[in-house]
Amino acid sequence: MVNPITREVVMQTDPADPRPIYIQIAEDLKSMILSGELAIDQRAPSTKELSEFYQVNPTTAAKAMTELSQEKLVEKKRGLGMFVTQGARERIRSERKGAFQRTYIDPLKTEAVALGLSLEEIIAMLKEEK
Repeated sequence: MVNPITREVVMQTDPADPRPIYIQIAEDLKSMILSGELAIDQRAPSTKELSEFYQVNPTTAAKAMTELSQEKLVEKKRGLGMFVTQGARERIRSERKGAFQRTYIDPLKTEAVALGLSLEEIIAMLKEEK
């Protein structure tokens, strides 16, 4: 399918993903904000556009937008729709950086200590081309 904003093909929801569909849609929109596909002060897709694009119930699409609104990543401009807020990209980046730390770096450090690896050895491993 084609993104209603950029007219490019983007990822669809994954039925195998255990997260609710509205969360998958919200995460997809966050990725668009982070990449700049949805710029600051740009109108976000409407509930109708999202429901058609993702082939979901409009209520599911609205729930995704509510999620972004509660996180202050989009705001409603009366009569115009939802727009990406100032600082949205930085908030998403910060959130994902923290998740990256918890998911990858902390376990890496724990395992490195258990193996007795030095920082230099870890850096060398990261620099290896495969």
